[in-house]
Amino acid sequence: MFLTIATTRQPATDLGFLLHKHPEKAQRFSTTFGDAHVFYPDADDERCTAALLLDVDPITLTRGVKRGKSSPDLALAQYVNDRPYAASSLLAVALGTVFRTAMQGRCDARPELPGQAMPLEIEVPALSARGGEDMVRRLFEPLGWQVSADPIPLDPRFPSWGESRYVKLALAGTMPLADALRQLYVLLPVLDNAKHYWVAPDEVDKLLRAGEGWLAGHPDRDLIASRYLSRRHTLTRSALERLAEIDETAPEEIDNAVADEPDTDADDALGTDVGVGAEPRAGVGAEAGAEARVGVGAPEAGAEATPSQAPAQPDVDAPRVVSLAMHRRDAILEALRAAGAERVLDLGCGDGKLIGALLKEPRFREIVGVDVSTRALTIAERKLKLARMSERQRERVRLIQGALTYTDKRLVGYDAAVLCEVIEHLDEPRLPALEYAVFGSARPATVVVTTPNVEYNVRYAPEEPGGEGLAAGAMRHGDHRFEWDRATFHAWAENAAAKYGYAARLEPVGDVDPEVGPSTQMAVFSRSESTVAGARTTVAGDHNAIAGDRTEAVAGDHVERSQTPAASASAAPEVPDTATPHDDRTGATA
Repeated sequence: MFLTIATTRQPATDLGFLLHKHPEKAQRFSTTFGDAHVFYPDADDERCTAALLLDVDPITLTRGVKRGKSSPDLALAQYVNDRPYAASSLLAVALGTVFRTAMQGRCDARPELPGQAMPLEIEVPALSARGGEDMVRRLFEPLGWQVSADPIPLDPRFPSWGESRYVKLALAGTMPLADALRQLYVLLPVLDNAKHYWVAPDEVDKLLRAGEGWLAGHPDRDLIASRYLSRRHTLTRSALERLAEIDETAPEEIDNAVADEPDTDADDALGTDVGVGAEPRAGVGAEAGAEARVGVGAPEAGAEATPSQAPAQPDVDAPRVVSLAMHRRDAILEALRAAGAERVLDLGCGDGKLIGALLKEPRFREIVGVDVSTRALTIAERKLKLARMSERQRERVRLIQGALTYTDKRLVGYDAAVLCEVIEHLDEPRLPALEYAVFGSARPATVVVTTPNVEYNVRYAPEEPGGEGLAAGAMRHGDHRFEWDRATFHAWAENAAAKYGYAARLEPVGDVDPEVGPSTQMAVFSRSESTVAGARTTVAGDHNAIAGDRTEAVAGDHVERSQTPAASASAAPEVPDTATPHDDRTGATA
């Protein structure tokens, strides 16, 4: 089993610093399945190549085999298999053992090096790739690699036999070495679609550590997680939930992501139990334990000294770019501060990012997050670390399940409500129901609404074929039911304000283009007491189309289990007598 890593970044011998392996020495490392050798076929200022040769002992693998009751009795497969020759999870473990410090992005002798992108060339002469060349490209090309994956014939003497599932892999790209090593660490066993040890729950943590910075945004992250975790649904779901927290994936999409992947190779029957040194199901095998100790994020053991050179000056950090999400959060917080709000509703709170920002400011003494998705609330609970909060801090926040198109007594009497990028996820015919539930029933003193400005989408469109961004007519998210231009949003805000006794103020959020306006538009509604009576008369006939409360509690220590109406010394005006009646004991529709 063989792998090479080369760079032409000058001086190329800096590769020795990053790998913590001296270019002038050949070194040997012991693993539980054989010996790993590191040497440099060439090393000068213009080009440096490091080679990892893994000499697998098949007898050692055979001695470790313990087949379960359901394993096929393929005794010959213990002795005749590709494990000593084809890149697989064995090579991934060797990478984690031999180059663990490099994978962590550490270089004490030259601390400026790990973060620098460098041109890299990686070759693996024999890679087990279930799914063939197409699968190799699907996994590596989105990460910025130029990929060459030449299929290897079953037997060159008999072309009619066709191609094997092995490819000769060559990658070329520019990135930090640590990123490249972590990608290999994950994707080698993913392509093989098998592991040589039992996959335990701690594999989720190893996947997330190795996938930091690249896996959350990978278009095939669901497939990667499923294969890496040997298609164990519980572990895969756990990994995807935690990845969803990173890139703001809608939590309700996770259920559809964890699906069975059809086995396309007959020899998948060998799996992880036969002929590859697998461990029993009772626990993590010896090699898995070794991987846990030496993999990404593990503490450093002794490493070979690297060449001594004077370290160069580190690069100056580029200016920090403020994301649109941060602009949006800042604008909302400023609006809430200006309104003097202390008790705030986050309607459609998702995974709790805004709640986390609100908790940082003591002025917001009560925060309630509402979402229709129980999974989103579960993620919010974990992400906010409610279980580890002090009692005083925990008393400030509640998470409750509820649909925003239904009236809910628990939401009455608050100072402010926020609908951050929420309304565009509803079908437009349902907006009147939401308006009544928020403005007509809950009636907070201030309501803050943000939504995308569809006019700005042209600034995301590609300038040439193949460019990045939104295609013409596309919306920013697949779940958006609509996106409004400035005139439409202004008309909606003015109509809702007049109908329910509020005054509306519109503000831009994010970058403002002189032609198409801001990326996000925000409306701040302030309740006008002088028009409340008239507004009640206006909306009295609208409520009959609005269904009553349909709210239920979310299981979990910190998510509300009851439906007790919110109490307030200065409660909002009551809903008209003709509104949907409620059972005072449960809050459910009578």
